[in-house]
Amino acid sequence: MGLKGLRIGVLGGTFDPIHYGHLVAAEEARHGLSLKEVLFVPAAQPPHKQRLVLSPPADRLAMVSLAIASNPHFQLSYVDWERPGPHYSVDTVRLLQEELGTETEICFLVGLDSLVELPTWHEPQRLIEMCRVVVLTRPGYETFDVASLEPWLPGASRRIQILAIPGMSISSSDLRQRVATGRPIKYQVPPEVEEYIYAHNLYR
Repeated sequence: MGLKGLRIGVLGGTFDPIHYGHLVAAEEARHGLSLKEVLFVPAAQPPHKQRLVLSPPADRLAMVSLAIASNPHFQLSYVDWERPGPHYSVDTVRLLQEELGTETEICFLVGLDSLVELPTWHEPQRLIEMCRVVVLTRPGYETFDVASLEPWLPGASRRIQILAIPGMSISSSDLRQRVATGRPIKYQVPPEVEEYIYAHNLYR
């Protein structure tokens, strides 16, 4: 990838579908954290969504590829597609660190709504020791006392930072519902993603 010795961001998710909220957050993080690139890591089999019926992997991967094509600082990572699941964040970061080298600093990007659940993640202490966890605000989730995690995650105050992101009340679940009920999604997803959704009859 040519990213050795740099600071990169890692944004994971099911991206079903990817939308402008994801893209705005990634670009804001790239600028605010002086990231060389942001890697989008579609989750093939997210452990916390085992019962959720997801779109076919190839479709979610294609939508991410289309959405980020215009930004030279955004790249698609297949790290969670080339191994059996379930896929935990700590394993994703470990594999990327091995690929990029220890001199590359990884900033793991997550939504603020996920922060309160961080102590319940798979090996959360190891995760915050391996990378910097950058928590992105979203509408309805603007503040959180990171120090309150210290009893469960020693060092959280040093390894976790909150980054304010312009609020966009867009969610993948709402987009799926809008398509299913015939409501518009224009201006909430990139035009290429909108075209792909309708061309492949997704969420009907």
